[in-house]
Amino acid sequence: MNHNAVDFLKSLCGKRIALCGIGKSNLYLIKLFKKYGACVIACDKRDEAALGENAELARSYGAQLSLGEGYLNLDNVDIVFRTPGMKYYMDELVQFRKKGVVVTSEMELFFELCPCKIIAVTGSDGKTTTTTIISELLKKQGKRVYLGGNIGTPLLPQIEEITKDDIAVVELSSFQLISMRESPDVAVVTNLAPNHLDIHKDMQEYIDAKKNIVLHQSAFSRAVLNRDNEISNSFESDCRGEVLKFSRRSAVENGAYCDEHGDIFFAHGGNKEYVMNCADIKIPGLHNVENYLAAISAVWGMVSINNILEVAKTFGGVEHRAEFVREVNGVRYFNDSIASSPTRTALGTLSLYDFKIVLIAGGYDKKIPYEPLGPVINDKVKVLILMGATAPKIEKAVLEADNYDPSAIKIIHVKNMEEAVAAAAENAVSGDIVSMSPASASFDLYKNFDERGKHFKALVNKL
Repeated sequence: MNHNAVDFLKSLCGKRIALCGIGKSNLYLIKLFKKYGACVIACDKRDEAALGENAELARSYGAQLSLGEGYLNLDNVDIVFRTPGMKYYMDELVQFRKKGVVVTSEMELFFELCPCKIIAVTGSDGKTTTTTIISELLKKQGKRVYLGGNIGTPLLPQIEEITKDDIAVVELSSFQLISMRESPDVAVVTNLAPNHLDIHKDMQEYIDAKKNIVLHQSAFSRAVLNRDNEISNSFESDCRGEVLKFSRRSAVENGAYCDEHGDIFFAHGGNKEYVMNCADIKIPGLHNVENYLAAISAVWGMVSINNILEVAKTFGGVEHRAEFVREVNGVRYFNDSIASSPTRTALGTLSLYDFKIVLIAGGYDKKIPYEPLGPVINDKVKVLILMGATAPKIEKAVLEADNYDPSAIKIIHVKNMEEAVAAAAENAVSGDIVSMSPASASFDLYKNFDERGKHFKALVNKL
């Protein structure tokens, strides 16, 4: 049992705690805090009808509800837990801080109470797969692993049972990191490119938020940085502990890299050790080679080479990441709903095939540039099916690219996923690949990428 965590939770008895957002994570927290005698107010901008079962569950767990436009008009609260999607500097949270109210988050408190080593991963693309690979490697080595953050089960509700001998592996978004004042024992930055500029005031705020993953590390910590990515590589000057680089393009002095033959090595202290070949990695794509290089660097010294190789050969990937759905009439359909940015689609789905595919793209506009995606689409796509708010931006990037050839690509606009799947089925021929890789977030039509991916798979399975 984690006695320090239990002692802290006991100190919450009688405190008035506001949880912002009535979703899965906070439902777990309601139970936890009520168990220790806190008064919990579950707050959400949505009304009870929109919340559905979650509102009923929150009330049944003992929470008071504060819903609708004035959901944060609260008096006499001691602690506010913001949800990661809330802007850190929103007026209501600023006012709470001015009144002396503690404003924190589930992940901030978890970092403070966690008794074991924490390995955390952030980046614009590849976070979830890299985090999952690290978890799989450690489990293969026989470690008890708690996987969470942006993925898996919320970690704070499990804090009582975590011991010093366990390992927590967490995925962290910029929204979580922006207020973090503790950094993990091992920090991994997969890559950084413009993203979430609909929420962050500018690119610099986004970078500064991500940088918190290394800023508060000690001299005994490890930072794993992508040398092939300029922004990630620049974090080295802010690192206090060991710095390992990874590269798919050239050798590094300390860290994992891939040579021109596809052989992966780990270099350290003037020596290098052979790990495996890229062909040993079951999940396809150059981006997944990078994910393994990052993961190997993160766990080096904790996981044997044999176990690294075994995981690489057997791990089949994470749902919604270039996930094979079904073959219909000789056409193979793939779900890549996780691709919520142009770089993710370009380096992921569009790097996997040496022939042109049918691509379904478009969605919510995060105010990020699409110009670099245009040339890649022209090289790799023969039928482009566009939907959502970013459809005009993606089309413009394609039409204005130097390699645009109107006879080589067909562009189709649709209103929703039903029309997109129907258009794909109508235009694809036997031997084709259809990939739903949106290069955009999902929030205009779906709650999240998971809902979008599941809807796509359901439609494909009905063909």
